[in-house]
Amino acid sequence: MKTALLFISFLCASLLIYGQQTINGSITHQSIQRTYILYVPASYSVGTPAPLVLNFHGYTSNANDQMFYGDFRPIADTAGFLLVHPMGTLDGSGNTYWNSNWGGTADDIGFTEALIDSLALSYNIDMGRVYSTGMSNGGFMSYTLACELSNRIAAIASVTGTMNFNQSAACNPLHPMPVMEIHGTADGTVPYNGTGSMESVANVMSYWVNFNQCNTGAIVTNVPDINTSDGCTAEHYLYQNGNNGVEVEHYKIINGGHTWPGAPIVIGTTNYDINASEKIWQFFAKYDINGKITSVNQLNNNGIEVTLYPNPTSSFINIKYKGLADFKNTIFRLYDLTGREVLLKKINSLPTQLEVSKYPKGTYIYRLKNSNTEFMGKIIVH
Repeated sequence: MKTALLFISFLCASLLIYGQQTINGSITHQSIQRTYILYVPASYSVGTPAPLVLNFHGYTSNANDQMFYGDFRPIADTAGFLLVHPMGTLDGSGNTYWNSNWGGTADDIGFTEALIDSLALSYNIDMGRVYSTGMSNGGFMSYTLACELSNRIAAIASVTGTMNFNQSAACNPLHPMPVMEIHGTADGTVPYNGTGSMESVANVMSYWVNFNQCNTGAIVTNVPDINTSDGCTAEHYLYQNGNNGVEVEHYKIINGGHTWPGAPIVIGTTNYDINASEKIWQFFAKYDINGKITSVNQLNNNGIEVTLYPNPTSSFINIKYKGLADFKNTIFRLYDLTGREVLLKKINSLPTQLEVSKYPKGTYIYRLKNSNTEFMGKIIVH
């Protein structure tokens, strides 16, 4: 697996050039130099607070491999979030790891908090929209942050990770925590049904459903089997109506291995009916640290405020500005989460109303821009 990931990293690096958008950085935490790879999309605007996604690699892997294998960069280009890939330290066996309550010595919780603060000094980060995801040990780390750094984390998603018994016993989040788990039933590294030290996926879902006080009965949907040659299928479990509107979601990959669905290479039985990165961002985009986002109200550095309402909506979106007299040549663009532009509208007067009922249900990203200001956010059509 490690060799395959190194190969794809080399191949992709040869084919794709991100220029100034990809930054190798480091900070010093507890007298140890810790490194990371930051991806800043071209859509990032210093005048608009951007969400931050932490993407943690798996055991024995590294930040560069995770950037390519669990790739969020095309989504970040459209959605406008900053994407950071932290690098773990070496355990007693000389392998890279995250200290997710396995008895290691690295202060990875403190490092993560310091990394968030360091990035916030250089970039306009929406501190209420910091999310964590990761593969395998990186999934364990995301659960650790949900339990022990919940004051900084709005939502988490794990791919092929789970919680160990130490985590579940000591977990004490400060707010309802949206959680997504994507996991294969034939995972031989982190077994779906658990081990003597790892919780089963069912137990992890039950813990978060109960903690968030969601409906205990899931809405179960069979994911369309659009790729019949990948050797696996998928089911989606949705637990709704948690406190602050949060939900718990699970993609159960039937016969899936220890792999990232939709990955650019096959290193085991990999599902291609879903793209894990897309599903995770669709999940994250619904929440800030206070729970489900129910309205869009943004203030830029010039004191100009824009409000889009109602949100979610099933029919129309109303747009109004405060603090801006000249609305001429304002351009409104709406994108789906694959980056496809579905609406382009020139607006010469505000408030105004746009119809969105003709679009499929889901989350959309909007950009509102003129010569004076620019805003970006999300709209949910239901």
